[in-house]
Amino acid sequence: MTVKLSDPITLPGGAVLANRLVKAAMSEGFADADNNATLRFNTLYRRWSHSGAGLLLTGNVQVDRWHLERPGNVVLDTASDRAALRAFARAGTQAGNHLWMQLGHTGRQVSERINPAPLAPSAVEINLPRALGFSFGPPRAMSEAQILAAIDQFAVAAQIARETGFTGVQLHAAHGYLFSQFLSPLTNRRTDAWGGPLENRARLLLETVAAVRQAVGADFPIGIKLNSSDFQKGGFTNDEAVRLVGWLGELGLDLLELSGGSLEQPKMVGLAILDEGADARRPSTIAREAYFVDYAAKVRAAAKMPVMVTGGFRTVAGMAEALESGALDLVGIGRPMLVETDQPRRILSGEVQVAPRPEAGLQVFQILPWFNAQFERLADGLEPDLALTGEAAMAWFGPREDAVFTALAARRERVAA
Repeated sequence: MTVKLSDPITLPGGAVLANRLVKAAMSEGFADADNNATLRFNTLYRRWSHSGAGLLLTGNVQVDRWHLERPGNVVLDTASDRAALRAFARAGTQAGNHLWMQLGHTGRQVSERINPAPLAPSAVEINLPRALGFSFGPPRAMSEAQILAAIDQFAVAAQIARETGFTGVQLHAAHGYLFSQFLSPLTNRRTDAWGGPLENRARLLLETVAAVRQAVGADFPIGIKLNSSDFQKGGFTNDEAVRLVGWLGELGLDLLELSGGSLEQPKMVGLAILDEGADARRPSTIAREAYFVDYAAKVRAAAKMPVMVTGGFRTVAGMAEALESGALDLVGIGRPMLVETDQPRRILSGEVQVAPRPEAGLQVFQILPWFNAQFERLADGLEPDLALTGEAAMAWFGPREDAVFTALAARRERVAA
């Protein structure tokens, strides 16, 4: 039987998604100086609730206040504003869709303005020149007590997500964040039970999934975002991803999203800076519009849970072909939904056949500021500004993010005093 984008899907735990289109996670950056959710999240996600997508994934929500992807991240811990989270969840599920909280821990991948000595599996610094504008402090290798504490942080955060009305959680184990760092031999050089062979490198992720499941119960959806490969010589490979997915299948996962790359090797936006190693893109992959479909097919064969792929999908024909091929079960849509917020509804109705590609007219370093500017407008109840130039977006974004860094630092100084 042919699977269509409009078909519902029942997840292993019993939750039902209305269709196969998912609003993928994108970092919003709207939290206040205490890293609590604000009214701007409500405005944005209320709009996306009516987008037609069966599932919305939030952007990076962190489980540790000292390990933020950016200063405006929401943090879920015992100090979080529960009322603000409940309002966020109500707004984002208004149309009856699912809204899952993406939970992460950056490990070493955090600005030194937030944490000058972040935790990581090993004391391996990020391989990026400071001239690119990034500034990371030297990481500290985690003790076993700190590893166990991180597992507990995820379990607590997931329980809070359930209690405040979110309908599931996704653990971010891709893109060079903490789980990804443990999985990679390049960043995990431990010689204890948390490093070495893949079963040890995967231990943090596997034990966290088990702890989260115990915290939220059997009927609450848990997903994982996992690299299909790090696409980095000596890193986590596609063959290892296949083995890991087999182990994850024994833990009652509801959804596996496949991506790839890291800050060092930004394959999630279609770029490669370093040697891609054994998983260098084949000609067949290069010809596809979606970055990770060929790698997903291999993982899908080992998966006991539905598989979702995000990254590069822009045509309805490409989405339908990937779905019908059996390589995946759901399609993630990200940046097009910052330009046309009802993109899933328009796809399902047949109104559009091609999603917008505003990034095609931007230089690489203009893409992030340009889309962040659209985030701001949508969160303020405005329409996207498609006339915004890449240069203007870059001129706006730097001072904007710097102001959020400053507010965060000032708030922490007042609390410490």
